Amino acid sequence: SIINHHQSSSIIMSSMNFSSSKQVVRPPQRGIFPLDHYSECRAVMETYLSCLHSNKDMHHKCKHLSKEYLECRMDHELMAKEDLNKLGYAPDARVMGAREYDKAKEREGYIAGKHMDKPNKWWFQS
Repeated sequence: SIINHHQSSSIIMSSMNFSSSKQVVRPPQRGIFPLDHYSECRAVMETYLSCLHSNKDMHHKCKHLSKEYLECRMDHELMAKEDLNKLGYAPDARVMGAREYDKAKEREGYIAGKHMDKPNKWWFQS
C-alpha cells in the first residue's frame, strides 16, 4: 500500500507541467549592456585599463578614454545611444576634489578590520 502510494505520487509529480506559466521578458536595466563578443571595442578598452593602471586608478585622468570606449560601444550597438554630456562628459564638466590616496593610515600601522576582533554589543544587549 505504501509502495503504491509512493509510485502514484511520483507519477503525478512527474506529469505536472510548469511550462504553462508565461515568462515576462524585460529589457535590460540602464547600464547593463551586452558583452563585446567580437572584441569590437577591445583595443579602446585595453588602452583605458592601461591608463587606469598607470594613473593608480584615478579615473578622471583617463576620462577621454572612457568617453571613447562608450562611443565605441554605442557605434557598434553594444549599448543604447546616450547623450554623453548628460553622463558627465560635457566640455565644462570637471572632477572636483579628486586626490590621490597616500596610504598615510597604513604607514602609521592602521589595519582595516582590526577593530572587528573586539566583541560587539548590540543595542539590546547590556
